[in-house]
Amino acid sequence: MKRTLLSIFIAVSTISFALAQVRSGGQPADSTRRAAGAALGSGVRAQPKPYDQVITNKATTRKGMITTHKLEDKYFFEISDTTLGRDILVVSRISKSGAEVRAAQGYAGDQIGSAVIRFEKGPNNRIFMRKVSFRTYGADSTASMYQSLRNSNIQAIAASFNIAAYTPDKKGSVIDITDYLNSDNDIFYFSSPMAKTRFRLGTQQADRSYIQNIRSFPTNVEISTVKTYSLTAAQSPFGASMPTMGGGAASAGSSTIELNTSLVILPKVPMKARYFDPRVGYFAVGYTDFDLNPQGVKEIELIKRWRLEPKPQDMAKYKRGELVEPTKPIVFYIDPATPKKWVPYLKAGVDDWAKAFEKAGFKNAIMAKEAPTYKQDSTWSIDDARNSAIVYKPSEIANASGPSISDPRSGEIMESHINWFHNVQKLVHDWYMIQTAAVDPRARKMTFSDELMGDLIRFVSSHEVGHTLGLRHNYGSSSTVPVELLRDKKWVEANGHTPSIMDYARFNYVAQPEDKISAKGLYPRIGDYDKWAIEWGYKYFPETKNAQQEVPILNKMTIESAKNRRLWFGTETNADDPHSQNEDLSDNAMKASTYGTKNLKVILKGLPEWTKEPADGYDNLSNMYGQLTTQFGRYMGHVAKNIGGIYENPKTVEQVGSVYERTPAATQKEAMAFLDTQLFKTPTWMLDKPILDNIDQNGLQVLSRLQTSTINRLLSNNTLGKLISAEALDGESAYKITDLFSDLNQSIFTELKTNQAIDVYRRNLQKLYVDKLISILKPAPVISSAAAAMMTRGRSDQEGLTPAQTDVLSVVKGQLKELGTMIDTGATSATSLNKYHLQDLSDRIKTALDMKKD
Repeated sequence: MKRTLLSIFIAVSTISFALAQVRSGGQPADSTRRAAGAALGSGVRAQPKPYDQVITNKATTRKGMITTHKLEDKYFFEISDTTLGRDILVVSRISKSGAEVRAAQGYAGDQIGSAVIRFEKGPNNRIFMRKVSFRTYGADSTASMYQSLRNSNIQAIAASFNIAAYTPDKKGSVIDITDYLNSDNDIFYFSSPMAKTRFRLGTQQADRSYIQNIRSFPTNVEISTVKTYSLTAAQSPFGASMPTMGGGAASAGSSTIELNTSLVILPKVPMKARYFDPRVGYFAVGYTDFDLNPQGVKEIELIKRWRLEPKPQDMAKYKRGELVEPTKPIVFYIDPATPKKWVPYLKAGVDDWAKAFEKAGFKNAIMAKEAPTYKQDSTWSIDDARNSAIVYKPSEIANASGPSISDPRSGEIMESHINWFHNVQKLVHDWYMIQTAAVDPRARKMTFSDELMGDLIRFVSSHEVGHTLGLRHNYGSSSTVPVELLRDKKWVEANGHTPSIMDYARFNYVAQPEDKISAKGLYPRIGDYDKWAIEWGYKYFPETKNAQQEVPILNKMTIESAKNRRLWFGTETNADDPHSQNEDLSDNAMKASTYGTKNLKVILKGLPEWTKEPADGYDNLSNMYGQLTTQFGRYMGHVAKNIGGIYENPKTVEQVGSVYERTPAATQKEAMAFLDTQLFKTPTWMLDKPILDNIDQNGLQVLSRLQTSTINRLLSNNTLGKLISAEALDGESAYKITDLFSDLNQSIFTELKTNQAIDVYRRNLQKLYVDKLISILKPAPVISSAAAAMMTRGRSDQEGLTPAQTDVLSVVKGQLKELGTMIDTGATSATSLNKYHLQDLSDRIKTALDMKKD
């Protein structure tokens, strides 16, 4: 009795507070309304009504996975008992976006949340909706710790609904879903406050938000809502709203967007999973398994892939090695909003993968189709979670992306919406001009032919489709190709310049004009690695019952593949391996970058003419000059990564050789010689005066940016720490930290040893080098722990060794002292600006060495 009275008191108090807000002219917050509802029902048993009193003949009913009813402004879910307890995947996307929220994200089709839910019967005639986590999963129900695991991992009840009525056959329950859909909840809409922050969205405005439509299908329910949110003020560089004078986030108006929420029922029996292997590049989902390791726990990772299985009647053919069609092929629809001239190229980018699936034993496994018109199929929707699509977005963003949604229990990819931003055309245009215009005349203009642009769109389409098939970037693929083969017309046209379209290898910038290489040898394509990866991920093993039984089969396949270096996977996440780099080509960055630079010199001469358009200014020239210097900077980065480089080749214990190997000293010496020739000796070819005079760029700043980024990389704590570690392991055969400084001093301070004049470009280079050394002695204070985490990079930093705990500080101090002596000697005979420059450097060094700790 006391508990009931207390519940009533809380309920009345909460409602009174809400009514007071309304009387004062405000709206009760969503949380207040939900609290009021929860309080009213907390101790009261729900009293279902007869079905026909709740779902009257005036209701609009749609049957499906969950039958839905609309009655005036109310929406009801009719959930059958067979659906209770089933895992349901929730995927939320922006369906129509307001201009106020568009930035790097915020376009129609962008995903804003996902979750797995489960409806189940609760006490007192209620239906609970649980949010399901699979981080601790996989325990055998017959295992001794099964019940203990369940007791320690209760799934959260995200919402509770009174049963409004039972179905006439008593095999289903009707709940009123209206209030929950109208609320600003994190299950059906934005999954977190951070997800809303990305779009500058604040509090939902209830009086301007409503349910638009609900459609039921056999395996999914599609919910369309219109939501209006307050807009927050501009964001800080670290993503948080900039506070107002009062301490809160400032409002900047409001934005109305349409959201689509898909509820997709997951298979009763999950797809047979496949364990992740670091030797093959797949995205993964994971959980902690308490059964596999009898003396501990095991972190399990499952690759993400589509469910491709032979039809039962074709299983015998499949076992004999005959190509068969899968039970359900992978189909991508092309967004009706896509410009018609690009549709064939986007489709080709999908269809090109069909050959790769033949390696796994399937024909017609993947295809693209144009989306049906309303007349052809009035029920078809691009928002329907059963439909995967390439979504065309009218965006100025120069990009594309290939996300996918998967079943967390097995890694099965359920659907994908590839984001195709309109302005990706500018991206591929600029890449192709700067990387191939020296050898392909078609690239020497600001507007490419539809045929050329179509080819480039096709390549990007194939790359993004590869991601939706589960494939990660293979940054190491291009490193398996000997550099001179990229100039061999017959070989490169037959094999391509990289074995994987999942590499960031773009175009063949090594090919020289005299090589006469056609487009076939310049474009990326689906290659040997891609076909191997699809075979590894999608080959069906009917003789196995689970992922564990597949391990020895797949391991044997992977060990055999290692005999062919072209099938190697180099991860995109290794900051130390020179073989795994984006935007690079070949097995030798120094030679490839030398060829690339030769082409840049040709292209620079042509830019004024190639970028010219009638009645236009010099914006094109400015942009493409910037693209050219950026490309040159990439070459410097590719080479610099060799310094302190550590090759990584993941292996199982059956394979010979080491997983990690330091880059040979001779290769590092070659890298330093390249940087001396191409960057530290002033690249005056880049300082084209007529170009610079027309685009208002400062040659000193252009070169300073390039030299600064390279020196910062060479003298990072990570690089210096790796050089010390290499010397500790390899002794005199290593490229040592003292070797690096010897080479840098020889290259950057050449004039002091030859008693030559120091020009302005070299003076700037010497200053930035000395300043970098000084910054190692006294680094700038870190802004915050979050910023520090963002700046952490590479294994040496992760191990927590600071420069003061290693030989780094000792060597840097020694170098500054030696430089100081050499500079003081040089200053005695120097004149004019050279003298002032050297005296200034001397003063900076002395101040740094003499300074006391704060």
